[in-house]
Amino acid sequence: MSASREIELGTKFEPKFDANGLITAISQDAESGQILMVAYMNAEALDITIKTGNAVFFSRSRQKLWRKGEESGHVQKVRQILVDCDQDCLILKVKVDQGQCHVGYQSCFYRILKPSTKELDFIAEKVYDPQEAYKKDKK
Repeated sequence: MSASREIELGTKFEPKFDANGLITAISQDAESGQILMVAYMNAEALDITIKTGNAVFFSRSRQKLWRKGEESGHVQKVRQILVDCDQDCLILKVKVDQGQCHVGYQSCFYRILKPSTKELDFIAEKVYDPQEAYKKDKK
């Protein structure tokens, strides 16, 4: 079987990281099916996620590992990791207990593009106060 066919049809996990060493990771609520967020993982973040069962990502803006919930407490407990056919994208089916978006919503996808426009409409309500969750002087 050719290498690409082995990746597509085989059982060996060989994630395909991009030129920056990252792979797209989509977090989805394991119970509701709601897409919560899209982030990136490097090999280290993926390894830690697999070993611990807690979602860990790579922050492109800060250029470091980002343990989901390290500041807010809003962790993602990984129930399953789905791998697409090319092994260049992951879906993390996660269990969550609070909102996952850093601006206070359950999902980062809280707005919709109005038809035939370039304007957004809100489709969700905030589920927590981000100013409380992200206090730097938490004890």
